[in-house]
Amino acid sequence: MSPADPPLSPDACYLALKARDARFDGSFFTGVTSTGIYCRPVCKVRTPRRENCRFFAHAAQAEGAGFRPCLRCRPELAPQALRWSLQDASAVLAQQAARMLDEPEAWGDAAPSVDLLAQRLGVSDRHLRRIFEAQLGVSPLQYLQTRRLLSAKQLLADTQLPVTEIALASGFGSVRRFNAAFTAHYGLSPSALRRAGRGTDGGCEVRLGWRPPYDVAAMLGFFRTRAIEGLEAVGDHQLARTLAIDTGGTRHAGWLTARFDEAQCQVVLHVSDSLHGVLPLVIRRVRAAFDLDADPHAINARLHGSFPLGDGLRVPGALSGYELAVRAVLGQQITVAAARTLAQRLVHRFGEPLATPDPALRFLFPAPEVLAAAEGDALGQLGIVRQRQAAIVAIARAVSEGRIGLHPGADVVATTDALKELPGIGDWTAQYIAMRALRWPDAFPAGDVALHKAMGVQQSRQPAREAEAASQAWKPWRSYAVIRAWSALSQGG
Repeated sequence: MSPADPPLSPDACYLALKARDARFDGSFFTGVTSTGIYCRPVCKVRTPRRENCRFFAHAAQAEGAGFRPCLRCRPELAPQALRWSLQDASAVLAQQAARMLDEPEAWGDAAPSVDLLAQRLGVSDRHLRRIFEAQLGVSPLQYLQTRRLLSAKQLLADTQLPVTEIALASGFGSVRRFNAAFTAHYGLSPSALRRAGRGTDGGCEVRLGWRPPYDVAAMLGFFRTRAIEGLEAVGDHQLARTLAIDTGGTRHAGWLTARFDEAQCQVVLHVSDSLHGVLPLVIRRVRAAFDLDADPHAINARLHGSFPLGDGLRVPGALSGYELAVRAVLGQQITVAAARTLAQRLVHRFGEPLATPDPALRFLFPAPEVLAAAEGDALGQLGIVRQRQAAIVAIARAVSEGRIGLHPGADVVATTDALKELPGIGDWTAQYIAMRALRWPDAFPAGDVALHKAMGVQQSRQPAREAEAASQAWKPWRSYAVIRAWSALSQGG
């Protein structure tokens, strides 16, 4: 098989397709030559004949081969296929390029382009195109175009947003370009696709898929123990919270609820009208916060032997990397409960009030500009010690001035190095931020005391060094190993 082929053989793909195995959802797509349609492996239509099937690792490959997305299984709902390697330099380059293309926040107000992408990665545009096509089977622009079209397709099917807003929110510079690209790829106009779909009830309900197994109780339990009163509320099957997103010089503030539908392996997302203008970005953040794109098959192949009870655990992310960084500082060397108390005081003192239909959601997390200007005395009155005061102000200033970007598209090494240059930010905090905000699957806070206890090295003369050495067997999934070790420790296992 070539590097652009799916990680499974065609025969294995067909077996997964016949079984409608949700574990492989998003890991490959099936193009059916007799219909010209491509589907997810979980599609409920009658299984096509083997000789009519072609298998693709990415939706962009299927569309590049002339197939149109299925209107029933909707490929845009599939979790993304994130494959990691720390040895193959070409794979690392292609993966980082794809991550940056997937993350709108990696570009700020600039429009994504191959030239700019190559500059940021430190290679020539010709080299980037060659490596990208060799690894992923499509060009960077084809990859980006498919992402934008599938994002628009989801908004057309799940919302009643005007086509103009959908075009701009999905990254198209004009409605004319959007209509032309959509019609050329899918053979019908955006309005025709909306009519052909099942329609909506006028609300905004977006479904986001994941691959099982997924320990929903553990994920919501993680957020519940850290929930800040007035900012977020966690129930048995859902999380609700407020959120503010600044983009293009405009601030979008509102609320969302994310409900877990375990039977369908989906998160059902509702957002306030005020966040519709940044809905694709909200979707990306929710996918990252709940780690919906993780590939348990690959992760468990490496970690199951060490953590046999953790196959369904995911790495909890964040809806705001900046917020996560501030909360990480507040949690330095104290308990989770104590950190939550400090964070709650910070939100009630500096957070912006927000009117919502849910009385449990009353505040937005303090904006970077607000904490950047916070006085030490005001922070000290909340019980925050001086060292952490300086760290919070430094993070807020770095984010508000654009010197640090805390999102999955950021360069991990450069960002963690920049964080450690700030006062009060050490390796533990930087690795924790990389794990949860930057979504780096191989982050490892080697100095974590709880981790030392879980790994049985707490009595060593140099526990951090021993933990780092022992963790090499878990690469490139050490972030997941950390979560599993913490979970085993809390359960007494």
